[in-house]
Amino acid sequence: MIKPNLRLAFAGTPELAATALEALIERSPHIVTTVYTQPDRHAGRGQILALSAVKQLALKHGLSILQPPTPAEIDPDTQLARVDVLVVVAYGVLLPEKLLNRPRYGCINIHTSLLPRWRGAAPIQRAIQAGDSETGITIMQIDTGLDTGPILAQVKCPIVAEDTSGSLHDKLAALGATCLLETLDNIAANNINPVPQDNSMATYARKITKAEARVDWSLPAIELERTVRAFNPSPVAYTELNGLKLRIWQARIIDQSAHDSPGAVIACHRSGIDVATGKGILRLLKVQPPGKRILSIAEFLNGRPDFVTCVTGTSK
Repeated sequence: MIKPNLRLAFAGTPELAATALEALIERSPHIVTTVYTQPDRHAGRGQILALSAVKQLALKHGLSILQPPTPAEIDPDTQLARVDVLVVVAYGVLLPEKLLNRPRYGCINIHTSLLPRWRGAAPIQRAIQAGDSETGITIMQIDTGLDTGPILAQVKCPIVAEDTSGSLHDKLAALGATCLLETLDNIAANNINPVPQDNSMATYARKITKAEARVDWSLPAIELERTVRAFNPSPVAYTELNGLKLRIWQARIIDQSAHDSPGAVIACHRSGIDVATGKGILRLLKVQPPGKRILSIAEFLNGRPDFVTCVTGTSK
């Protein structure tokens, strides 16, 4: 049986969404009729008006673009009347109920976790922080809850020891795009079997705050190392050592016991800065002083030879 091409609308904003949209444009027979993305925002120190990654891609391919201030301003009876599926990927806001059932096959979403684990805003970061050994992609039918809709497809992805939220994001973006294309083909072929989520297994990935990025040295080294990776590239873990604020881009656990107070610098050498934690030692490998680029510890000490005296100092 020949599968019909679906008419799609697409709603998304950042790079994760742009990866999915590019796959739809270049690798799918289905037709993207309209792209919805967040309004342009002023960003950076110069407050330059920035276009979302999705808008830049849509402009490149000459797609119709709409940027309503809120999704409540989308008229389902005129804008979605001939749409088979509305694909939503990191759009940035929840869709009102009036939109969910207007497309022929409803609205579907790419979520970067194995639902029902890590519903919410920061599933990639929270999976790394929690020490999960795997995560994945869920294609979900959107309902009125927060990531609570039936599961249409899932694919797993291991979390390796070196993964940051940045590297894991890129892996999941590629997996999500491929899984989306397969799911749409199955929808077109009427070969889909929605599976309700087990709400008793749900966990919540709350939004990351800048306050969380300040290192709490009373925590075990294993938790702090995960947090450094989870907050790379944003918002980036930070601390103060001998009065100098440092963003921590890379760290590793040293398999030794620490007898100093949490936050005390117990060694400072070209291989790293060793800091006592609530349990164990965390070695800082890459840091960023205010107004500077990311530096290896060797590079950092070359520019701050006086910092070697920090061996007897403490962090604040």
